[in-house]
Amino acid sequence: MENGHNHHHDHDHAHHHEGSRRSLFYSFLMVAGFMVVEAVGGWYTNSLALWSDAGHMLTDAGALALSLLAMKIGELPPSTTKTFGYRRTEILAALGNGLALWTIVGVILHEAYSRLQSPPEVKAPVMIAVAAIGLLVNLISIRLLHAHKDDNLNVRGAFLHVLADLLGSVGALAAGLIMLTTGWQLIDPLISLGICLLILWSSWGIVKDAVHVLLLGVPSHIDYREVEQEILGHPGVCCLYDLHIWAIASGREAVTAHVVVPDGYERRQELLAELVAALQQRFGIEHTTIQIEESHDLKEGRGASACRVGGPGNACALPGKG
Repeated sequence: MENGHNHHHDHDHAHHHEGSRRSLFYSFLMVAGFMVVEAVGGWYTNSLALWSDAGHMLTDAGALALSLLAMKIGELPPSTTKTFGYRRTEILAALGNGLALWTIVGVILHEAYSRLQSPPEVKAPVMIAVAAIGLLVNLISIRLLHAHKDDNLNVRGAFLHVLADLLGSVGALAAGLIMLTTGWQLIDPLISLGICLLILWSSWGIVKDAVHVLLLGVPSHIDYREVEQEILGHPGVCCLYDLHIWAIASGREAVTAHVVVPDGYERRQELLAELVAALQQRFGIEHTTIQIEESHDLKEGRGASACRVGGPGNACALPGKG
């Protein structure tokens, strides 16, 4: 039996990583700075919509800071106890960011319920000015993060945080305009409830994706059956079992598999190289480990998963096996 392993890091990935970190840092400075302005504005105007948006921006700033820290930790090299390195720190950070948003939602909902019973007076003109500045800050942050939102789960989480906050600023601005023109104070807590829904929407996908990665789920952009058929379609492959596909971290997919070839097959090394290259070129999988065997004995000896058989032209010469 023979093993094949490939782990490729290219210049483009390092370039995207640096670009992502720079965008996160600039966004953090803007969001953290305006969070203070919006919190003071919410206190001065007595606006729950501004308070809730400031709370959201607090979690945004925390999310961006945590993402930056996770990216830094993720650069640490592998060790004898962390053989994959610390790349999954980014996934843990993304999960923490999503769960933190749920906490802020609970606080806002409690305050909104109280205000629906007795809406307080809100200083609409100041609220409008603060919300307008917040809208501008979020637009700049979104511009910075948009180019890197597909680089990894961390940056996508930060992008969705800021996007939801942008919509929150729009809601606060709308609430201020309605109160200024109609005097309807109830719109403020109602808008804050809408912001809560936006926060839950922006966080659910991140929490779900982070848990999926931690559970070693197949990456959503990779079809398990297509990978299976790609391997089985190579001449000489008569059987495939124990195929596992997962993500070490965002953009760092890995695959392991046992491939059975006919007894006495002479192109094992060539086949190994072809399989590794095919998985990298077609699916972008950079970390591939394939064990080539001439027998099912290992599979049967440990109760491994069922063997997927290749086409008629790839039949195994294994009497009594299958």
